[in-house]
Amino acid sequence: MRCSINILSDVVTYVRRIIKSPSNAQVTDDLIIDYINRFWINDVDARIQLFDLKTTYSFQTVPGVDRYNMPLYDLQVEQGNQGINSYPVYQGFMEPCYVDGVSVYFETQRRNFFNTFPNITQTAPVMAVGNGSPGPYTLTFPVAPFNSTPITTPVNAILRGHVDVSGIIASGANQDPIFGTDLNFNISSTSISPAVYFTTQDQFNNPLVVQDSGQFLIDGVGNKQPNYGLLMVPGTAPNGYTGFGGSYSTTNNTVNYMTGTAVVNFPAAVGQGMNINGQCLFFQSGLPRGILFENNTITLRNIPDSQYLIEMDCYLTPAAFLTTGQAVQFGYMSEYIARGAARKILSDTGDIEQFQFYEPLFREQEILVWKRSQRQFTSTRTQTIYSQGMQQGSTGYSSQGGNAF
Repeated sequence: MRCSINILSDVVTYVRRIIKSPSNAQVTDDLIIDYINRFWINDVDARIQLFDLKTTYSFQTVPGVDRYNMPLYDLQVEQGNQGINSYPVYQGFMEPCYVDGVSVYFETQRRNFFNTFPNITQTAPVMAVGNGSPGPYTLTFPVAPFNSTPITTPVNAILRGHVDVSGIIASGANQDPIFGTDLNFNISSTSISPAVYFTTQDQFNNPLVVQDSGQFLIDGVGNKQPNYGLLMVPGTAPNGYTGFGGSYSTTNNTVNYMTGTAVVNFPAAVGQGMNINGQCLFFQSGLPRGILFENNTITLRNIPDSQYLIEMDCYLTPAAFLTTGQAVQFGYMSEYIARGAARKILSDTGDIEQFQFYEPLFREQEILVWKRSQRQFTSTRTQTIYSQGMQQGSTGYSSQGGNAF
């Protein structure tokens, strides 16, 4: 009896039998493993939703941060040093969702979510007047409790910019959020959602705009400063935005989201006496009671005032099979994976006759694999307006009031 089974090695053997290529000289193991990974990563989760991949995603919030990207896999390297680029760890999120164990509202449509939790942009106040130079100008939003005259009371901070998953991938490093001593110009402007703007005009009445970038400061001694957002000059898509001639620091070209103070340099000289306006979203932080999932981004309302545990149901995106020394997680799927990988090879090589011959056998394996999940999914009764979940059939008082017969 075999004490251990290298299932991936067996899958490679199955694939060779199907494509009738027993020799590594004809089709290498590395190439076959690449096809196995392509089928496992790209196809399986789209073809069938497996109960074995259902799990819970949980994370701790950061005070003052309202948006969190779906996590990405780190760069993976399979046999032959072939790299597998970053892709989302989960296929998507769904109810039930919990904040510190309390069930909360979940939405995937922006319109519905922000009808419930509206973003109300404050009227842009005059924060300074131009002196005929580009800057720097020290500008302060009235944010309680750091300032004596807040616009609304109570207000804790201002909303901060965000870089989405596509921007994280483009940055070249799986770091979320992005910190730096300068802007990362590999990030497309279409992946940036700014939340703070400073606007004015030059002496010829041409508009001047500076906004936050969704990137955050690393100070001169290497410390991450999550409350300091790097400012940038917007431009045309995809990479038309620009930085500043000066450096970024806690006192230059950044906005402090907690105190509301920014030090701004404009791309040209501000006209003498021209109003400099600021625009942002003030908020009172608190316990989150709603979650929006869109564009691979989780948005919380209220914005958290402390660390809270967020838990959401989801389906795991399979990780790659990297070497023949690492086993496939689920042995019952080995023949299905082999037939799926062989199917892609036969398709790519144009062997239509063999493809058509093996297609019914591939479909059969898919049904057998799905049957395991189907049995589990159907073991729980679908709730209706007449059922009470765990209270179904119990005696006492019903949720509508009165006696339950």
